[in-house]
Amino acid sequence: MRRFISIGFWIASIAITIILFFVVFFLVVILFPFDKKRKAAHAQCFWWADCIFGLNPFWKLKVNGLENIDHKKTYVVIVNHQSMADIVVLYKTLMQFKWVAKQSLFKVPFIGWCLSLTKHIQLRRGEYSSIKRVYREAAEWLRKDMSVLFFPEGTRSDNDNMNDFQNGAFKLAIKEGKAVLPIRIDGTRDAIPKGSWIFKAKVWVTLTVLPAIETKNLNPADFAYLRDTVRQNIQSAAV
Repeated sequence: MRRFISIGFWIASIAITIILFFVVFFLVVILFPFDKKRKAAHAQCFWWADCIFGLNPFWKLKVNGLENIDHKKTYVVIVNHQSMADIVVLYKTLMQFKWVAKQSLFKVPFIGWCLSLTKHIQLRRGEYSSIKRVYREAAEWLRKDMSVLFFPEGTRSDNDNMNDFQNGAFKLAIKEGKAVLPIRIDGTRDAIPKGSWIFKAKVWVTLTVLPAIETKNLNPADFAYLRDTVRQNIQSAAV
């Protein structure tokens, strides 16, 4: 039974993702002169995420702290990273933002193409010039009142202890005077089966949005304080 349910879920998820791509492509084309930030195309991922979670009987999701999001404000969003399923979960915030994601993700058929169409930010790991370009592009989006989302661990953690946070996102937040919005994700590490396509057990996933931290009174030299404060807040929010 689990095998048949898993097959059904993967087939349905692929089909929905293909539909998402064509909807996003259509909106990008017809709204090109009017929606330079690709907000309408990005918003299509909200129903896509609802469908993905709704189709999988092994996933149970709880969302906390949405009241901490002011949709009229621009944030540097900081999230811990556990698995590829984080992408689906974060659309449940209903926020407009641009991801900073590794370039290989953009090459994944349909979902990666959607990321390109909605103008998310590509990172080539190990290339210093790419890192500089990422922060330059992120700053441009922030100045256009578009939030930018970072996974500051750089790579997914293999256990419940978060990796060290890299400095760049916090330096950027202070430089641009944007508040940092911390978000904690729990449970996605086990959401996608390792070494198998069969779902074997129910997984409880929690998304917790924490209160934003203002940066307008911070100096450039305070980036380490901001980094450590945000990391501690996310770590302390463990469910």
